[in-house]
Amino acid sequence: MKKFKWMATLIVSAFLLVLSACGASETSGGGEKKKTLRVVTDAAYAPFEYQDKGEVVGFDVDFIKAVAKQAGYEVKVEHVGWDPLFVEIKGKTADLAVSAITINDDRKQTYDFSVPYFLSTNKILIPKDSDIKSAADLKDKVVAVQNGTTGQEAVETLLGKENKNVKKFKDNNLAIMELKNGGADAVVADNTVIEEYVKNNPNENFIVIEDEGAFDKEFYGVLFPKESKLKAEFDKAIKEMMENGEYTKIYKKWFKVDPDLSELKAKQ
Repeated sequence: MKKFKWMATLIVSAFLLVLSACGASETSGGGEKKKTLRVVTDAAYAPFEYQDKGEVVGFDVDFIKAVAKQAGYEVKVEHVGWDPLFVEIKGKTADLAVSAITINDDRKQTYDFSVPYFLSTNKILIPKDSDIKSAADLKDKVVAVQNGTTGQEAVETLLGKENKNVKKFKDNNLAIMELKNGGADAVVADNTVIEEYVKNNPNENFIVIEDEGAFDKEFYGVLFPKESKLKAEFDKAIKEMMENGEYTKIYKKWFKVDPDLSELKAKQ
């Protein structure tokens, strides 16, 4: 009996040590370990998110890590692709998504968005010798777009939803490749993406043109499942980052200019 009690005491003591060790592994600086959130993205959209030596990097990645830290979380960012990220968020197999996702009324029926964190608009990528001067000139042209984006919506508004001259691709890299190979006359996509492409590929003789009357301003938001409790925390963190200078620091790292915070704040 004494032996049994001694063994029981030993087992309980060992169990408490294990619990103590587990607790220690979940603490940092005397506090509880931050919960790690699963973030999904489409890492084919430089400079917002892309893969570099197997790692997902970009403006959105730095941004979401900073926002999560501000809100008291850590994140694990995973590349899943454009269409799959919406499936994951709807099915709640991921906590949130960040991938230059435009906030619009159609998406808000199925998902929740954070307050806006980026201002964008669609522009047109063309060869330097193209006769395209505005969006109206696209009407008799073959235009490549990324499927499921506002670029696709804008072009289909101009050319018609069933127009065979609208070529849809899995991502913008493939759309640009189609332009390079002569299979399209233009690409319509978010301004930052195609401007970055032109800057990084000066020998390809592409230019970007703007048509403010044809393309509306767009605002990106972090995507959440409907009624996610994280939304309020991340909204607060984004606003705080815009006040404390952290957002501007990340923005300037990637785009070399100051962000237009006044317009972003007006939309919040």
